[in-house]
Parts: sequence; structure tokens; C-alpha cells
Amino acid sequence: MHRMLTISLIIFLSLEVTAEEPNKVDSDLVPLPREVKAPKNNPTTPAKVELGKKLFFDPRLSGDDKMSCATCHAPDKAYGDGLALSPGAGGKLLERNTQTCLNVGFFKSFFWDGRAKSLEEQALGPIESKVEMDQDLNELEVELAAIPGYVTEFQTVFGTKPNREDIAKALAAFQRTLVTEPSPFDQFLAGDKDALSDEAKRGLELFRGDAGCIECHNGPLLSDGKFYRLGVSFKDEGRAKISGKKEDRYRFRTPSLRNIAETAPYMHDGSQKTLEDVVTFYFRGIPASGPDGLSLDTESLDFLSFSDIDAMVEFLKSLSGKAPKVTPPKLP
Repeated sequence: MHRMLTISLIIFLSLEVTAEEPNKVDSDLVPLPREVKAPKNNPTTPAKVELGKKLFFDPRLSGDDKMSCATCHAPDKAYGDGLALSPGAGGKLLERNTQTCLNVGFFKSFFWDGRAKSLEEQALGPIESKVEMDQDLNELEVELAAIPGYVTEFQTVFGTKPNREDIAKALAAFQRTLVTEPSPFDQFLAGDKDALSDEAKRGLELFRGDAGCIECHNGPLLSDGKFYRLGVSFKDEGRAKISGKKEDRYRFRTPSLRNIAETAPYMHDGSQKTLEDVVTFYFRGIPASGPDGLSLDTESLDFLSFSDIDAMVEFLKSLSGKAPKVTPPKLP
């Protein structure tokens, strides 16, 4: 028997639903925590979050004063922008799809290639990137220091004048508050057997069993945080640009599946328009020139039917939780 099928059967048998434990699921599928733990050097405070929110929405953080963080991470689009590729500096399209900021604080590395190890490090990346917001950080410090409202808030929160390190800390503090409320799937995990439809429950069984999705999509974010080569395209060398390792060519971090139904299009290049497209991509078998990982072995999908796609999509839709309500602030 194929190794993947054996693993899937073991998982299925170990998770068999009983009358005493109606919603027992694999230990690698766990509810989303209610808040993100802040690092010791950047504790979360209401004033810091408020400052970070203003910076997040302020187009003066870009070189031409036209683009804010919220331009590509819009609250009404689940903190994405709904585009395959976003326009960056000068309107030129970027090479990677914009990822949502929802629940981003639970990740251990950031960006598709994992080049940042903290939200603080991540925060300044797009601002100073020549192809994104194209803002010189020295000039940004001078610009914000000329705005009395920001001078007062930075002094109150950090005891300093506006500077890049504290800009990053404030932005990170705000993003750590972007935690979604419990989704239907979280409610199911908590014991509400009616939180998922029968079709979603069937999709869950496929997800953690025959389809093997759980091997890479696990934990509170339904992402293992690792990097894989799926054969989506070979234009972007992915993690190899950061690591310099040949074996990392075309590898990208496993995305979170939280609120995935609200963040189309998909993949690092935005090439898959719908959830149905993504599931079909896997069901057809990952191109032989690109796969990493057992769950991407085409033979392991031989016992799946294209009629199962709807069930998988229905389960993925159950992973959406209500986002915190954030309205654009009045800028100083």
C-alpha cells in the first residue's frame, strides 16, 4: 500500500469520531489563540496600537505620499487587496501576491520567502523597498518629526522623537491586534457539532485524511511555516534569493488558511483565481518538475474524486472568522 495512503488511514483511524467525543480532531488542528504574544522589547499598549494604526493608514510613509500600508492591506478586503499582483512604486506591478495581515502575528517568519524574522523587521521592508513604497527612512524620520501630532505621540509612547525603530514597533503592535474571532471551524473544535455543515465535515475528513493537506497545513494558522516548491511557476526563485541555496529555488512559505475564502486570488503569483482553482490544482497533481513533500505525491491522490472538490472548498470556507473592526483614523 502506498505510504501516503497508509499515513492517511492511520490518521483517520486515530481521529475516528465517537459518541463521547463528537468533535475530536487531530491535535495538529487547534483553535486560533485569542491574542498574539508580544516580544519583551515591544509590549502592546493601547497608545502604541493607536499610533501604529495611524502609521498603517498614512500615505506619507511612501516616497510619493500616495501609498500607505492599507493601500495593499485594506480592511474591507480582509487586509489584502483582491489583486493577483499589486501596483507598487510608479504603478509597476509587483512580482508577488499580497498576503493578508489578519492573524499575521502568529507567524515565526514573514513574507513569502521568510526573509524577516519578526513583525518589527517586516514592517520596514515594504516602506524602504524601491519597488513598493520607495521611502528613504532618513527622509521619513525627518518628515514625521515635522508633524506636531506625531512628535507628541512618539514622545508619549516611546519617549523619543519619530525614528525608524519605533515606527516599526508601532506598526508591529497594531498588526498584532488583527486577530480574527472564532471561525465556524474553531467553534466546531470547541464542541459545537453543528458549527460545520455535513459537506464541510466531509471536507475536513479529506483535509486530514486522504488528501493529506494537514501535513503542511496544521497548527493554529493551518500553516507549518515551512517552504515548498509546488511548480506553480519558475519565474521567481523564491527563498533562494534570501538563502542563496540552490535547493531553495522556487520554494515559498506555506500560507495560512485562516480567512482564505476572503483573500483571493491565490499562490505567490496570484495565478489561481478561486478556491476551486486551488483545490483542482492539487487534485490534478503537482507538476513533476516541482513538488516537495509527501502530500504532493500525485499517486497519493489516485483515490480522490473531482466530486470531492466542493467538500474541500466548503471546509476551507469554514475557516473564516470575523475580522476586528478597524476604521481609518484621523491623521495628524
